[in-house]
Amino acid sequence: MAVDGPEEGAAGHLPGELEQRLIAAGLANVQEVIPDVWVDLKYSSTDNFFGMDVYGELQTAYLQPEVAGMLKVAHELLQQRDPTLTFLVYDAVRPRSVQWILWDSLDKPDSIKPLYVADPRRGSLHNYGVAVDLTLASKGSGVPLDMGTHYDFFGYPAYPDREDQMLREGKITQTHIQNRQLLREVMNGAGFKGIGSEWWHFDAFSRKVAAEKFDIVE
Repeated sequence: MAVDGPEEGAAGHLPGELEQRLIAAGLANVQEVIPDVWVDLKYSSTDNFFGMDVYGELQTAYLQPEVAGMLKVAHELLQQRDPTLTFLVYDAVRPRSVQWILWDSLDKPDSIKPLYVADPRRGSLHNYGVAVDLTLASKGSGVPLDMGTHYDFFGYPAYPDREDQMLREGKITQTHIQNRQLLREVMNGAGFKGIGSEWWHFDAFSRKVAAEKFDIVE
């Protein structure tokens, strides 16, 4: 796991071709907005549902500047709750060109694929740069809190909507729920909305608002 630390990620590297495109699109480097967050882009590794590295040398997380500002507010709320914690970002903007790679690589019928990855023809909120996948981590080490499942886990134990059931069945613990609740509370407090099937995913805007405010990042 290549975790990009707060100081290392903010500066000191030359951007590759993909990162140059993100900068040219006017996106903000999350670690320049919030210096003490950690970044471990799962799609710059094979540690994801698809088992594919689709970002290559990209190690920095980018969002629309307005969304990065919202994330900074969430981080400030987190500091008020527990100053030993910070965010560990797993994914942020995902260009549509990358979305196509994931879509085409999924060995399932097109009718089933949207259960696993958004249809690039329609675009996802990640493609607009207004969605972020993240967890809570130790500010000093970047080690994530235990949320009960790993990132990109497809199953009920990862569903916020199923937490009570999963607790009763012994699939997750009360500590896992408390950790997730803290993440949700600070993200919701900054205006983000979660989804029912992934504890790590948060949207800054609806699809309608995102399309009105921003272009899809190609």
